[in-house]
Amino acid sequence: MYELKPEYAGRLLECPACGRHLRAGPPPGLARLHAGLVDPAFDRDVFLLRERVFTIRSKYEVWAEDGTPSLYVERPTYPLRTIGAYIVGVIAGFTVFAWLGRAAVAAGPIVGPLLALLAVPIAAFAFVVVSMSVRPLRHVTVYRDESRAEVLLKVDQDQRVALVTRTYTVRAKGGEPIAKLRKTYIHNVVRKRWYVEAPDGRPLAMAIEDSIVLSLLRRVLGTLFGVLRTNFLLVRGEDAEVFGEFNRKFTLLDRYVLDLSADPARIFDRRIALALGVMLDTGERR
Repeated sequence: MYELKPEYAGRLLECPACGRHLRAGPPPGLARLHAGLVDPAFDRDVFLLRERVFTIRSKYEVWAEDGTPSLYVERPTYPLRTIGAYIVGVIAGFTVFAWLGRAAVAAGPIVGPLLALLAVPIAAFAFVVVSMSVRPLRHVTVYRDESRAEVLLKVDQDQRVALVTRTYTVRAKGGEPIAKLRKTYIHNVVRKRWYVEAPDGRPLAMAIEDSIVLSLLRRVLGTLFGVLRTNFLLVRGEDAEVFGEFNRKFTLLDRYVLDLSADPARIFDRRIALALGVMLDTGERR
């Protein structure tokens, strides 16, 4: 038996006596630090998520590791309002295109061709901005069960228009913010990642694609009928310590495993972890 500093809790360490790699347990009194403060539905290390198919809303059933139902999640899609937003965006794009076309004709032989060249990208930009501005916000709600009688957690979409960065606010049962989820689209070009921050902006963790090689292959080949599944690692700290995984299982129906067993001290809030897991699926359109 060895006494270790608290920061070694949950890490895989080499035994100096036999050379075996063993995972350090939590310090005394830390393993159940949040016992009694955390709802039993979140008081676990493994969450099994299954997305329901053939539904208008994004719906997830959340089970415990033994298959016991524990939570129910919904994220509305608003199909009619979304189609209406696209129609408004198309009208705005054509309006801008027509206006620039008339301006190009009236501008003369020097400026006219430049305006005509810029008409298409500017009209496309107008379509994106206007359609995103009109589309409804899609908040995520975590319920106790399918009756939707008791809300346990919410993930609010913070902005409609997000050209570079999009953020979501994770709110506890009482409505108070407990974390901020952020993704920057430019990072997704090479390797998808989501940042987790405290309400005051302190970095808490990051979810990143499990392999840069597989990430690049997915950009070229796509999912290849599910063979190149997008899985994420949950890391924290300057040394990028891996404390969890979010893996998609290759089954007939979409099924995901959020595994936080590498964080036995439960330092990372399980409510935030579940919110992140849902967004890693629905927010990336996997």
